[in-house]
Amino acid sequence: MNLQQHLGHPAFRIISEAAAAQGLHAYAIGGYVRDALLKRPCKDIDIVAVSPKGLAETQPVGIELAEAVAQLLGKGCKVHVYKNFGTAQIRWDDYDIEFVGARRESYRSESRKPIVENGTLQDDQNRRDFTINALAISLNKENYGELLDPFGGLQDLEHGIIRTPLEPGITYSDDPLRMMRAVRFASQLNFTIEKKSLDAISTNCGRLKIVSAERITDELNKIVLSPVPSLGFKLLFDTGLLKQFFPEMIALHGVDRVQGKGHKDNFYHTLQVLDNLSRNTDDLWLRWAAILHDIAKPLTKRFEPGHGWTFHGHEDRGARMVPGIFARLKLPLNDRMKYVQKLVLLHLRPIVLSKEIVTDSAVRRLLFEAGDDIDDLMMLCEADITSKNEEKVQRYLKNFGIVREKLKEIEEKDRIRNWQPPVTGEDIMQVFGIPPCKDVGVIKTAIREAILDGIIPNRREEAWQFMLEEGAKLGLKPV
Repeated sequence: MNLQQHLGHPAFRIISEAAAAQGLHAYAIGGYVRDALLKRPCKDIDIVAVSPKGLAETQPVGIELAEAVAQLLGKGCKVHVYKNFGTAQIRWDDYDIEFVGARRESYRSESRKPIVENGTLQDDQNRRDFTINALAISLNKENYGELLDPFGGLQDLEHGIIRTPLEPGITYSDDPLRMMRAVRFASQLNFTIEKKSLDAISTNCGRLKIVSAERITDELNKIVLSPVPSLGFKLLFDTGLLKQFFPEMIALHGVDRVQGKGHKDNFYHTLQVLDNLSRNTDDLWLRWAAILHDIAKPLTKRFEPGHGWTFHGHEDRGARMVPGIFARLKLPLNDRMKYVQKLVLLHLRPIVLSKEIVTDSAVRRLLFEAGDDIDDLMMLCEADITSKNEEKVQRYLKNFGIVREKLKEIEEKDRIRNWQPPVTGEDIMQVFGIPPCKDVGVIKTAIREAILDGIIPNRREEAWQFMLEEGAKLGLKPV
């Protein structure tokens, strides 16, 4: 098959010309070829350089080809060389083009880092993780644009199948990260993992322990960001991979029954919430809030005779679990973690408001605590409605609409979102002539609570008078 229509970028002709001048063969390979055939955008181009038969590959030919391409491109084209890996990279016209020599790899059981030797194009295709990633397009003048598909990758693309070029047990044992990548591609592309390959993942899932948390989480985040994340999470669960790095999520699975009463399976509920949310946002951290919103339910689950199953305090316990989970998975311990923690802590609050009469005070407090994240919190809570009773779902959604209107009304009137006190601690100390002390905090808290309860409006004049009254209760007088 000739694929010249997929080689429209001018880089390919220049690479072809540079390779010929250097006496090399060059091929576009991997993700760019796969995505071009799927008509998906891709800004990363991988080029494999090969010395023709009979020439000794004593020099890193990928770097050699990159430098030759840069010369043809002229001034301003920089080559970033990574000698330890024998690779080089050029950024051109919003594309990242990486050059490497064809390689042959062998593995040791205790490491996923291979022993690398120079190889042929066939060796390089053999070492690829999946048939759909082993596809190559020739950039050589004699067969420019020809698809080289030794493992039936094109057919697997057409049928939506994830399959390894070689025996899957060896492929996954050699580099266990490929198991996560198989699930990731299946989730991103809505493909099916071939049964033999799926069985090999289940057999080798324990090998994931030799992979760094950073690499696992990089693949996990791509699964989280896929169109229907539950597809990937169900594969992770069914193959035993999820158990290797996320035991808290495994603990959500299952239903207990006492006196004939059960509770919903919180694992599948979480996946449904994640899918519901993913229809409306591609924000990674909001999706993580969905994953973790009920994470403490197994730890707070209790059966109360005459009532049934309860999960009291799971939102608070869950919020306290977030930093530990983020640390272990090597997720960022910064404002993103705090954002997820906040949404986990507050995720029941709008639901409670939607079931009861919405008071101005309750709405003010929610705005005060959620701040600029209130809209994301509401989106999470609406996604959390997973009842099979459609009438109940519609009733909750209608009530959420009332809460949203009330939030808008209170915010316009009282300006509580990201609230700043109209009277500061410095004001209090200056008025009463006191140093930093407990009384300052007492007065500040009293002013805040009075505003949130609607006793006084969120204005400096009224807050100032309230400050004088609270100070008098403490025996303080203005100086």
